[in-house]
Amino acid sequence: MVEMTDLNSIEKPNWCPGCGDFGILLAIKKALIGLELEPENTAIISGIGCSGKVPHWVRTYGLHGIHGRTLPVAAATKLSNHELTVFAVGGDGDGYGIGMCHFIHAMRRNIDMTYIVHNNMIYGLTTGQTSPTSEKGMKTKSTPTGVIEHPVNPISLALSSGATFVSRSFAGDVEHLRKTIMDAVRHRGFSLVDVFQPCVTYNRVNTYEWYKARVYDLQDDGYDASDKIKAFMKANEWGEHIPIGVFYSVSEPTYEDELPQIKEVPLVKQSIDDIDISALMEDFV
Repeated sequence: MVEMTDLNSIEKPNWCPGCGDFGILLAIKKALIGLELEPENTAIISGIGCSGKVPHWVRTYGLHGIHGRTLPVAAATKLSNHELTVFAVGGDGDGYGIGMCHFIHAMRRNIDMTYIVHNNMIYGLTTGQTSPTSEKGMKTKSTPTGVIEHPVNPISLALSSGATFVSRSFAGDVEHLRKTIMDAVRHRGFSLVDVFQPCVTYNRVNTYEWYKARVYDLQDDGYDASDKIKAFMKANEWGEHIPIGVFYSVSEPTYEDELPQIKEVPLVKQSIDDIDISALMEDFV
């Protein structure tokens, strides 16, 4: 049975004291333990940003990729060996900014993996510039008179792009986040876990206290997560009351289910002895 000591790395996290990333890291480890996922059968892929260090600090297979390319690398990992449990981990800048196109296509393909987004509404690693999810009017070092664009709504975007599991949690509630991650992994298909992650250094607006006064769990009110119309309505709820939990969950065939090439045997386990590429080599080399 997997224990916390099996998942701890030799290195220690060097995030700012109080950073919401600590709560996310702990929730991921607790979810792996709860799901009894063996480290050797698990892969965590990350991009650039403060969140990019997660694979360094969880003792599973991992890869620290480049900015905005978290999801294509995670998708390639899953398609190479679809028996692996694959996590993609990124920030709001990495995933909802430069990686936006990959975000949309991974969802519409319904690749069976879990995407955990550290959404702190700011660029933390590059010292506090506005991000795609920064609220309109927010003042940062790159927008000293206030953000003029409307923020990206990742929940609405996921719903409209075909994601089959759409959820949100809060780094200040590790137990809720742990459960949400476990539900996401158990779901077959693309699972989004958007996480409110307070940046204690550069975002002085969306603090732990700010979230605690506003967030409420959808599942506490008997919410029907199979109703997409209601999910859209809840996705646009913002202000004094902000929902977290599972917005939408539906069962559909995964991308891997529809690929006959890997239906019987994972790609990584297939023999290449009977593949002859000599004709191609003669034509192109």
